[in-house]
Amino acid sequence: MTRNAAAADSHVASDQAAVIGFLSDPVSYPGAVHSVEMVETHAAMVFLTEHDAFKIKKAVTFPYLDFGTLEKRKAACDYELQINQPHAPEIYLGVMAVTREATGELAINGAGDPVEWVLHMRRFPDNSLLMDVIRADGLSAEFVDLLVAEIGRYQAEAPVVRDADAAGRMIAIVDELCVAFKEAAELLPLSEVHRFEKAANAALRQCGPLLDQRGRQGYVRRCHGDLHLSNIIALNDQPVLFDAIEFNDEIATVDILYDLAFLLMDLGHLGEDGHANRILNRYLSRSENEDHLAGLQALPLFMACRAGVRAMVAVTRLQQSWGTGCPTETADAANSYLLEATGYLALQNPRLIAVGGLSGSGKTSLARELAARIVPCPGAVHLRTDVERKQMFGVSETTRLPKETYTRETSDTVYARVLRKTMIALRAGHTVIVDAVFLHEAERTAIEQLAADAGALFAGLWLEAEEERLVERVSARKGDASDATAEVVRHQVERLAGPVSWHRINAGGALQQTVEGSLTVLGFRQADHA
Repeated sequence: MTRNAAAADSHVASDQAAVIGFLSDPVSYPGAVHSVEMVETHAAMVFLTEHDAFKIKKAVTFPYLDFGTLEKRKAACDYELQINQPHAPEIYLGVMAVTREATGELAINGAGDPVEWVLHMRRFPDNSLLMDVIRADGLSAEFVDLLVAEIGRYQAEAPVVRDADAAGRMIAIVDELCVAFKEAAELLPLSEVHRFEKAANAALRQCGPLLDQRGRQGYVRRCHGDLHLSNIIALNDQPVLFDAIEFNDEIATVDILYDLAFLLMDLGHLGEDGHANRILNRYLSRSENEDHLAGLQALPLFMACRAGVRAMVAVTRLQQSWGTGCPTETADAANSYLLEATGYLALQNPRLIAVGGLSGSGKTSLARELAARIVPCPGAVHLRTDVERKQMFGVSETTRLPKETYTRETSDTVYARVLRKTMIALRAGHTVIVDAVFLHEAERTAIEQLAADAGALFAGLWLEAEEERLVERVSARKGDASDATAEVVRHQVERLAGPVSWHRINAGGALQQTVEGSLTVLGFRQADHA
């Protein structure tokens, strides 16, 4: 037996073959069940009938998880129901026993003694996992907004853990990952493991004070803990979060940005940088919390650790399957996630990109495209004066404000708020794209000076189009944060004085042409999205 095979066997506490065979048989279930599918993870098995799902915990023990006894597995099933049912009552139904009857046969909720415990759930459509939805149709902007709102609700309801040693929690995660990687020397290149360890510890030293501060501020909570694409479904066009971590409260007690980072990392791994960027920016905008802009300093570490967790889980599955055939795709995944983890920790120089132009020139569309192309995932923070103005007045983004709110004094306040948030994000090491009209030279000068003060590379893009084209676009807008009208456009044209020194981009054509022209000016390579 190889060392890895021995390690895999050492995790197994008892033989569950009889229960697995029983739950794999359609005749074991009440009602008319014609087939049973089994889905296996490193710590559970789920048996799927036509309409229901029955989940058992594997009798395994790991440093972070102990299902070694029947009592512990029952407690885990009960707790999983307790923490998930409030957020997914359509899925989580109850806990049932597999019993051994006097005849020696097994039964579900029989009269005999329990030999295993099962979490009973309603089966959801196979194509409703967010992973499958993205692969089939992608995510609409409306669904992303609903998803961000649901994540925000979940985190708002999560119990706060006032934590003076929040940095210690991340140190423990990094240490655990490094130990697991080193123990898998036959599966992972040791040189990459050492690179990850060195970069992660450097990030911990830099972010430690921030992490502790966020802990004191109440941002460490008993979160979902496992918020990735296969633990979110689209049910009746609504996002549902399920399968939160039940086996270890410490693992699930994390900074709420670390909770979000799993979803962002998962999207980045799929190459869905646009979705990841929209989720990040909607999350930041919806929260209206400048602490989270400052918290972006820790996001590369959070993303790296989430990728590291994926690599560790892949390694665990490889070790469990040792001797039964080592899945090549799992080995590739482990190495891919480790490389991504190290990549997130690479030092980045933040940039400030200002996108200006008259109303209708396509500033927001361009800014969204550019924000998603900034590497690494999840891209740049996108700040928009139109959105900031609505937040300042306490209304929804699409609520039209009265004309009298558009004074020069109000606009000055809006720009000042955007500049303050920009500086916070830049100081956190994050690239920012600011989307505003920038009609006045003083506004353009101010943002250029801010970039200089922050030590960030600056680029200003000025979008241009014919007046009638601008009027046509603003007249066709629906459901947007901008309140601009044809009258506003014509007023801007009259007030724009003097040449604009920023890079002038022809924005009169299709968006893709504007994007390509902007990427060229910025020196980005299309193939790299950067």
